[in-house]
Amino acid sequence: MSQQKSRDEVGLWGVVGSVMAAMFGVRGSKAHTRDFSKGRPSAYIIVGIIFTALFVLTLVGAVALVMHFTAS
Repeated sequence: MSQQKSRDEVGLWGVVGSVMAAMFGVRGSKAHTRDFSKGRPSAYIIVGIIFTALFVLTLVGAVALVMHFTAS
């Protein structure tokens, strides 16, 4: 019974792929249905927070780099 449950759940790479697709806004209805029926909400929340933090840090770093090179 536990093998069947583990096969039906969405894995880490599935969660990462779904979060990345959601961030770009290109999710299909099939993936949407799979995520809501077989995924754990906590996994999507954690991965979403991590990717959002990485995105913000990347933007801050890019702005700091540009400001460093354009400072007079």
